[in-house]
Amino acid sequence: MLAILNVVLPVFALMALGYTAVRFKLFPADGVKGLVQFVNNFATPCLLFKAMATSDFSSAFNWSVIVPFYVGALAAFGIGALVARRFFANPGPDAVSSGFAAMFTNTVLIGIPIVERAYGQTALTTAFSIIAFHASVLITVGMVSMELVRRGGASMRKTLATAGLRILSNPLLWGITLGALVNVAGITLIEPAEAFVTFMAAAVTPAALFGLGGALNAYKLSESWRQSLSMALLKLVLQPLIAWVLMVPILNVPHDLARYGVLLAAMPSGINAYVFATYYDRGVSVATNTLLISTVLAVFTVTGWLYILGL
Repeated sequence: MLAILNVVLPVFALMALGYTAVRFKLFPADGVKGLVQFVNNFATPCLLFKAMATSDFSSAFNWSVIVPFYVGALAAFGIGALVARRFFANPGPDAVSSGFAAMFTNTVLIGIPIVERAYGQTALTTAFSIIAFHASVLITVGMVSMELVRRGGASMRKTLATAGLRILSNPLLWGITLGALVNVAGITLIEPAEAFVTFMAAAVTPAALFGLGGALNAYKLSESWRQSLSMALLKLVLQPLIAWVLMVPILNVPHDLARYGVLLAAMPSGINAYVFATYYDRGVSVATNTLLISTVLAVFTVTGWLYILGL
C-alpha cells in the first residue's frame, strides 16, 4: 500500500497545489488556460515525438491491449448515453454528450504521469500506442453519433470532414506522426535538437498537473451531479473493468503488459468532454460535473486499481 501511495500522492498533490494556488489567487486564473495550452500544444507533442522516435514498433503496438481499451471506452459511451436517456430523461443529443463524458479519458494530463510513476518509462510505449488513436477514434465516434440523433444535424459528409479537421489540427497527432516518421527513416537527432525535445518533454508532468488542478476552480457542482456521478463511475470503474476482463481472462495478455492499458483506462474524464459538449451546446452541465467529480474520485479509484493490479 505504501508503494501505491508513493505513486498517487505526488500526482494529486501537484493538482491540489494548482487548485489551491488559483483558489487563493497565488497564481492567476487567466494563466491556467495558457499553461494547459502549453502542455497540450507544445510540451506533450514533444514527449510523444520522443517516444515514437525511439520506440520498438514491433512491441509497441500490441493490439491485444489497444483493442480492449477501446472496447471498454465505446461500451462506456453506449451505456452512458443509454443511462442518460432512460434514467435521466435526456434528449438524444444530451445523452450523447453524457456518454462522451463517460468515454473520453484524460490520457495526457493525468494518465501519462500516473502510468509513468507506477510502472516507469517502459510502460509509456504501450500508453502512447493507445494515445495515438485516442482523439481520432473517439472524437469521430462522438461527432457521428451526435449528428445521427440531433434534429437538423449536418450531413454525414460534413460531419466527417469537421471531425477530420479537428483531428488533423491536434498537435498530439503531429508529435506522434513526426516521431514515427523519424523512427521509420532511422533519423538520429543532432544533440541540440535532442536536448530541446528532452527539455520540453520534462515539462509535461508538473505543468499538466498544476494546470489541471488550477482549471478545476472553473467547475462547480450543479443540480446535474447525480447524472454526472453516474457517468464518472462508468468512466472510473466500468471502462477499466471491461478492459481488464478482455485482456486478462479472455485474451490472456501477460499481467505486466495488461496493467498498462487497464490503468490508463481507469483515468478520469478528459477536458475534451467539456470541449465536445460546448461545441454542440448539449449537456454542458453534465460534462463539466463529470470532469470535476471523476477527477476528485480518481484519487480513490486509481488507488484501488493500482492495488487490484498489484502495482
